[in-house]
Amino acid sequence: MHEPVKPTRILRIDPSNPRIDYLIEAARVIKYGGLVIFPTETVYGLGADAMNNLAVRKIFEAKGRPLDNPLIVHISDINQLNILSDNVKEEVYQLAEKFWPGPLTVVLYRSERVPYEVCAGLETVAVRMPAHPVALKLIELSGTPIAAPSANPAGKPSPTSGEHVKRDMMGRVDVIIDSGETLYGVESTIIDITRDPPLLLRPGALPIEEIEKTIKKKIVIPEFARGLIEASEAIAPGMKYRHYAPSKPLQVIESSDYSNLERYSLGVFKHVKRLMDNGLKVVLLASSETTQYYHEVEILSLGSRKNLFEVARNLYKALRKIDELDIDIAVSEGFEEKGLGLTIMNRLRKASGYNIIRI
Repeated sequence: MHEPVKPTRILRIDPSNPRIDYLIEAARVIKYGGLVIFPTETVYGLGADAMNNLAVRKIFEAKGRPLDNPLIVHISDINQLNILSDNVKEEVYQLAEKFWPGPLTVVLYRSERVPYEVCAGLETVAVRMPAHPVALKLIELSGTPIAAPSANPAGKPSPTSGEHVKRDMMGRVDVIIDSGETLYGVESTIIDITRDPPLLLRPGALPIEEIEKTIKKKIVIPEFARGLIEASEAIAPGMKYRHYAPSKPLQVIESSDYSNLERYSLGVFKHVKRLMDNGLKVVLLASSETTQYYHEVEILSLGSRKNLFEVARNLYKALRKIDELDIDIAVSEGFEEKGLGLTIMNRLRKASGYNIIRI
């Protein structure tokens, strides 16, 4: 594990009125090769100078992250693309104009200037511009793109609040910027734009339907992006290895048809009841529409199926809550794979270790 030179410093920064002196202090840590955890609109990121290979290695040490799992590089200015890639397609600028700053990551051919460690030795680099005033100002003041995965121990649910970060990463980094809860609560969508047609590497906070409208192309959705299998190679974060997982077992109960929620819920309840009859303590992650169908079961409500933004935002909080409860196993309902439903199912399937039950 990376040991900072001094104890982790907590900087509380109001995103609506950021303290520039605090941000200058954090940027100085980045410039001198240190680690800074900072908020984005998706989840908190664990950042280092993307152009400093020794600083980037500290990220992997702090997270316990495999070295073959590449990082996302965060920029604050569109011109920084030219530092990271010598071959930026016109489609990238189209997407940037529409969605940046925002929760979209594009995979480009990398420049030789980008350190090997950032890209895990690949010929490509993943880039995004976050839509958070604290993140953007930190990158600007640092004078360099910042490489940053989610700020949690590898494999665990990503942090969506300053409290999560402090619980996970105190003593492993130099600075933690605490700006409260994040907006989306799930990571960015990652598209490989070097392919034609483009390939979805990780569904995220931006539905792919919106991206397809902009570039006027269908995006290929492989099985690993649905969270059904593990990718053989990590071209981008979230593709390989178990992710987002609580320590306790998790099962996901899926259906090919969620139109009759009463019938689906009856099937879910039968499964949960069998587990309980076998002496297991169970918590059920359920939508607000179906809680009425479950009796004598501990429920964690994810939110409404009519508002998948709410479900996505609550998901990691619920996955973290599982480990705080006195239970043996968690069971989650499934969701239709449209819009953010694809993102939610990717996270649930990977968090369960592909422990999927179909009814």
